[in-house]
Amino acid sequence: MTGGGETAKAAAEAVARRSYGKLVAFLAARTRDVAAAEDALAEAFASALAHWPTRGVPDNPEAWLIAAAKRKAIDAHRAARRGEKAVPHLALMTEELATASLGEIPAEIPDERLKLLFACAHPAIDEAVRAPLMLQTVLGFDAAAIASAFLVSPAAMSQRLVRAKSKIRESGIPFRVPEREDLRERLPFVLDAIYAAYAEGWSDPMGTDASARAMAGEAIWLGRLVAVLLPDEAEALGLLALMLHSEARRAARRDTSGEFVPLSEQDTGLWDGAMMREAETLLRRAAALNAIGRFQLEAAVQSAHAVRALKGGADWAAIVTLYDALWAMTGSSVIAINRAVALAETQGAEAGLAALDAQDPRTLSQYQPYWSARAHLLAKCGAVAEAGMAYDRAIGLEIDPAVRRFLQGKKARLAH
Repeated sequence: MTGGGETAKAAAEAVARRSYGKLVAFLAARTRDVAAAEDALAEAFASALAHWPTRGVPDNPEAWLIAAAKRKAIDAHRAARRGEKAVPHLALMTEELATASLGEIPAEIPDERLKLLFACAHPAIDEAVRAPLMLQTVLGFDAAAIASAFLVSPAAMSQRLVRAKSKIRESGIPFRVPEREDLRERLPFVLDAIYAAYAEGWSDPMGTDASARAMAGEAIWLGRLVAVLLPDEAEALGLLALMLHSEARRAARRDTSGEFVPLSEQDTGLWDGAMMREAETLLRRAAALNAIGRFQLEAAVQSAHAVRALKGGADWAAIVTLYDALWAMTGSSVIAINRAVALAETQGAEAGLAALDAQDPRTLSQYQPYWSARAHLLAKCGAVAEAGMAYDRAIGLEIDPAVRRFLQGKKARLAH
């Protein structure tokens, strides 16, 4: 045991950062009551902050917290029974947690986090709440921080999270990693939710929004967790590679005055070389598994852009080929726009514009990148008036002031 107020506080924070999701998953694995597990663990952490400064930090703080959480759950059940408000799921939790004596807590807590991730990403859970649910249950984010990143009110986010946890309990959603034959069907739900969380953090390129920046970092942490727990799943490796390649360029996305810098003009000296090397290693590992998927292809696109740091230019031919494969796999209009821009680099602006014109404009009328790409290609083709109108549409749809100023500057230079 080690003691001291600051030591105890630091120890509790370290355990929360390292093991919060692991402890919640362990407590909730049999009962599927995520909310009750979170409540019991919150009480356990409160007890730790009250007791550890005077009694010392235990040698195994995770086991201490599990034992304390068990006691809190049992006490809650007894209180509910006395008030004639006992409910079946609380009784089940008490039964499960009381099966072994408190002294029989395992020294090494089983890691059930992957099971919790699959429960959070179950098809029965509303797709829009899967990523926030993971962030809260596995990483311990509070509803207010999640709400800020996902641009909804804290009250609305809290309600969504409560409903999702109730769905897990009441529908009997299992805490398990699917069998091999079902894994490939279910794993994309987990990976999509993690990427959605990363995308929310990526929307704050300057890092001035602490909750958004934390969101990106924690999504990468979740990606690492899945890659470690499922080392033979190529798409898990591909997702982590994609996020690392993107994150490696964060410092270059704005100049010193906060203005937007497009990828083609970024200072490669500001890119994080170590992060990109790790991404490349992950891509090679994924490729060796011979199971190509969307995240691997998107990460490979980023890798082809990263070549500019070594050769002075992106590998546009490879980028077009990769977008061809992504388009065949997904049929995504977003992929089609990116492919058109890449095609313009290899076959000329007219070819890129023809590819863009092949898309249904009705599905893209409110999508800013479509209009900015169209404006860029029209300008290169000499259609100045049409380019100006396309820039107006892009400017009107853009919500980031720095990107809006960048587009306004591009339009202003059309006359020259």
